[in-house]
Amino acid sequence: MSQSKQLKLGAFMRPVSIHTGAWRYPGAIPDANFNFPVLKRLIQKLEQGKFDAFFMADHLAVLNMPVNALKRSHTVTSFEPFTLLSALAAVTERIGLMATASTTYDAPYHIARRFASLDHISGGRAGWNIVTTANPDAALNFNLDEEMDHDERYARAREFYDVVTGLWDSFADDAFVRDVEAGIYVDPARMHVLDHKGKHLSMRGPLNIARPVQGWPVIIQAGASEAGRQLAAETAEVVFGASPSLAAGKAFYADVKGRMRAIGRDPDSMKILPGAFVVVGETIEEAQAKRTHLDSLVHYDSSIGSLNGMLGYDVSGFDPDGPLPDIPQTNASQSARDRLVTVARERNLTIRELALRVGGYGGLSFVGTPASIADDMQTWLDEEGSDGFNVMFPYLPEGLDDFVDKVVPELQRRGLFRTEYEGATLRENLGLARPANRFFEPAEEVPRARAQA
Repeated sequence: MSQSKQLKLGAFMRPVSIHTGAWRYPGAIPDANFNFPVLKRLIQKLEQGKFDAFFMADHLAVLNMPVNALKRSHTVTSFEPFTLLSALAAVTERIGLMATASTTYDAPYHIARRFASLDHISGGRAGWNIVTTANPDAALNFNLDEEMDHDERYARAREFYDVVTGLWDSFADDAFVRDVEAGIYVDPARMHVLDHKGKHLSMRGPLNIARPVQGWPVIIQAGASEAGRQLAAETAEVVFGASPSLAAGKAFYADVKGRMRAIGRDPDSMKILPGAFVVVGETIEEAQAKRTHLDSLVHYDSSIGSLNGMLGYDVSGFDPDGPLPDIPQTNASQSARDRLVTVARERNLTIRELALRVGGYGGLSFVGTPASIADDMQTWLDEEGSDGFNVMFPYLPEGLDDFVDKVVPELQRRGLFRTEYEGATLRENLGLARPANRFFEPAEEVPRARAQA
């Protein structure tokens, strides 16, 4: 059986499970988030399952939650994304390597150079998740007293994108002639000095590294606010959405792809992959029992800390068995805050109930058998709720193994997922075109071996 549309699957792997109770689950590896041999085994298992990408989220602060919550968190210590992904590139061949990097607390030159390096090291498998970092504690680690205003962060991010992609285009693909006889290494006529001077950023260039194998690493975005959706429509090739239901997913899908059409972008040049928390059982009852046990391992101290962080507002002083108070808008993630307020009002949840809901994981979940999970994923694909999913595993390694060994074969049997990778690069596997260099017309086809040299 086959069909024209197939799912794209990313794996959300930092933390290795987003669920607060994951490290306590029976059989789980408590230090999996900071254990290289374990992470090596996990990414190789994902590559065996033909996943499109291994995705690392990132955070730039530890003291972003109360100490009583912090002491229960398995995310306190994690590898720096580029260091880990560069190491994992050497033990994999096809799976994409995606990382978050902040446009608020880093410099465009650093970001451009790191991702270009990762793309060359991996043979064209890098992807950049553009984030603006909605975390006031992160600001304190970067010589600031408070975080940047929400809309200002997004305005800076838009300019940041232009600078980074401009730096990736510093050299034509054929700029490095390496003519031993003539003694000429690089052709200066095929080098561009960006010389950017904008409202937020000033950058001379050029980048001191050859153009990435993919032209540009794949551009990823996750913002769901008005500003985030517009940034995604203008720049993103993959969007990690957070739609909690099919109806919400379809509305988000139509909105963002409609914005693309309005500015002249082909909607097929973007893949929308909402996060999906997946628990697999031999029966639906077994899967639900696993989820119930997992949720029971979350302490209220941890869950209220998670809730406060997502709301951008401290509700720990209110009656935990009372309703959620009015939550003012802050500089925190507006889409996350709005989703929580809406679900609390619609379901008449107390603060405790809402906290326990998000303390483990409160977003989109598929809890069931391989067949029922495949049914759900197929429905999202067929009804244009998504182009695939960024899969979140409940605990490691069992949760990941269950998905690769049981759900992937079911998706393949239905023709919903590849049995072999389409190409060598992340772009090829996602079905995304290699972007043209904005400053140079192509001289001739550059052999891949030379482009990576």
